[in-house]
Amino acid sequence: MTTLPQGRPPFRADHIGSLLRPQVLRQAFRDYAAKRLDDAAFAKIQDDCIRDVVTMQEEVGLKVVTDGEFRRGSYWGRFVERIDGFAIKPAVFKFRDDAGHQVDFTAPYAQGKLKRNKPLALDEYEFLKGITGATAKITLPAPSTMHFYRATDFADRAAYADTASFFADLNRIFREEIADLAKAGCKYIQLDEVAIALLCDPAIRKQVEACGMTPDDLVDLYINAINESVKGAPDDVIFGVHMCRGNFKGHYIGAGGYESVAERFFSETRVNHFLLEYDTERAGDFRPLRFVKGKGVVLGLISSKTPVLESLDGLQRRVEEATQFIDLDRLAISPQCGFASTVAGNPVTETDERRKLELEVKAAQAIWG
Repeated sequence: MTTLPQGRPPFRADHIGSLLRPQVLRQAFRDYAAKRLDDAAFAKIQDDCIRDVVTMQEEVGLKVVTDGEFRRGSYWGRFVERIDGFAIKPAVFKFRDDAGHQVDFTAPYAQGKLKRNKPLALDEYEFLKGITGATAKITLPAPSTMHFYRATDFADRAAYADTASFFADLNRIFREEIADLAKAGCKYIQLDEVAIALLCDPAIRKQVEACGMTPDDLVDLYINAINESVKGAPDDVIFGVHMCRGNFKGHYIGAGGYESVAERFFSETRVNHFLLEYDTERAGDFRPLRFVKGKGVVLGLISSKTPVLESLDGLQRRVEEATQFIDLDRLAISPQCGFASTVAGNPVTETDERRKLELEVKAAQAIWG
């Protein structure tokens, strides 16, 4: 493993992590839930599917690979299962699409004291690093994931009387997991930060205020949670933060540019780079990138929500537009989000997914050589 560069994204062509589960794996999740598959049989199907999806990533030319999050029912579900004290309840917010269709979803809830009873993603990394010569990236939900979706009712007050005590335990769990990943050789960890991206949306800010919370205070709380979680990690571990507006079967939760949080978030968050959604007008313009100093940005210019394939010329133009506010050397490109934040996946095919990953590699070569 070579030392990854600081101050810019480690790879010119990256991707956010989750990939479409093949039909055999989707069926395996259903069979396992119905107890028609035992642990060993389920794990073998996951292993086989991960080998195939890693081969696909290598074939399209990516130098960084993930396991597609194939061991997870959702991007945060495994963490609730493996941390003592968490349960699942309905979320306060709803997913929506451009036609106005809304979808309910669920959220973590701390019904007792939180304790990491087993590694959260260490087994994912250990298997992944053993089957690829590329850099193996591990994605983790940002700490805010365990707090924001339930608004003020995020925990049983008998377990956590206040936010500070909740995050003290949660951040310790993240530090323990990151320490184990680093010890195992993991050099690239991505934190998936949805809450701060949603707090860019004026409508959600109003909803948050109606719940009795202050949006800007939450931004500060979540920045601090990231910083506390990565504290003490070895210097050679690269941390990226993915800003996500929600990604579920082609739906999203929030809209709005980064301007309202950009100066604080980009300057105060102690990570190497940011992976930002820029696939639609909902994301706003590139002006907030002027606040990114000494860090890199992965421009999420390719949509994982639609099968429509972007053009190479269009991607090149968009990157050039961004260079009005940040140096080209500190940029990279990717899809705006994963292709399957849950087992169900987005309304695209595996062929669409591959074509989009091939396109970003081709675009990266055309732009950076």
